[in-house]
Amino acid sequence: MGKITGGATRIEDVARVAGVSMKTVSRVFNHEPNVRADTRAKVEAAAKALHYRPNPSARSLAGHRSYLIALVYDNPSASYVMEVISGVLDACEPARYSMMVRPVKLDDRDHVELVAETVAQYAPDGLILTPPLTDDAALLRRLDAQGVRYASISPKTANARLGAHLDERSAVREMMAHIVSLGHRRIAHVKGHRDHGATDWRLAGYRDGLRAAGIAYDRALVVAGEFSFESGAAAAERLLALDAPPTAIFAANDDTAAGIMRVASGQGLRIPRDVSVFGFDDLPMARQLWPALTTVRQPSRAMGRIAAEQLLRAIRGEAAGMVEVPYELRLRDSTGPVPTHPRRR
Repeated sequence: MGKITGGATRIEDVARVAGVSMKTVSRVFNHEPNVRADTRAKVEAAAKALHYRPNPSARSLAGHRSYLIALVYDNPSASYVMEVISGVLDACEPARYSMMVRPVKLDDRDHVELVAETVAQYAPDGLILTPPLTDDAALLRRLDAQGVRYASISPKTANARLGAHLDERSAVREMMAHIVSLGHRRIAHVKGHRDHGATDWRLAGYRDGLRAAGIAYDRALVVAGEFSFESGAAAAERLLALDAPPTAIFAANDDTAAGIMRVASGQGLRIPRDVSVFGFDDLPMARQLWPALTTVRQPSRAMGRIAAEQLLRAIRGEAAGMVEVPYELRLRDSTGPVPTHPRRR
């Protein structure tokens, strides 16, 4: 390859070394379709050899894009949000896109305006929405009216166009079958946030599991939660005070499970000898808890990456859609056989 002397490397230098036009180099950097694989490889090799990095401002002007996508979230689980952020970055970096993060409170009456202001101020090429914002009708209507592209993670609506989702109902039903196989019949459930689609799916899977085992649904064993440690702790205080406490508790997510385990241990209960606890998500904390938490693996980082990839494909005018990702059961030490002598208050 030729040697470049003096000053910063320019796109013209990359084009000359690769033996292609500047327009072709631009198309490669913008990930446009219909570029031959060998041509793309030559341009990327030339850019790497010359230590060339596209100028974001010039790139935006030339492509009429901001090369920015925004992740909009309202979720009490910091661990979940960080996993999604990492996944979105995994997709943005090779595409030479930047990412901004915009926290929004669904309970705020002006949350739709806050998102609209973000779009107007920063002009992102698209948004990634996490639940429960994925199902906020007012927000979706506003984005559609403004022609804003967006991808959804775990949307409740079946007609969502872009993003990533997981069959959460089937996952919980399968986990319930495992818990029942251990002999448990009094299985409680701490639900998630009322506006979150996952709350409905996970409750439905719980009820499916009971029905399949011939166990009657007991309202006293189902407690509202918020997908948070604090709500898990509060729910555990209530459930463990029942005259006939549950022998197993299904938490709607791992943060909630951690709160349950904290209270149970504080009451002198041994997990899983006295009570089994299982969750959903398989966040890093699930392996750090003691005992390690039995849970459903929802690949949150992969879902963030896939949602971003689908959004970027749509931005480039390529075919994109909603991708279903697989789940896995993580059977660890927080669940075990039903106690031979269930506790009574």
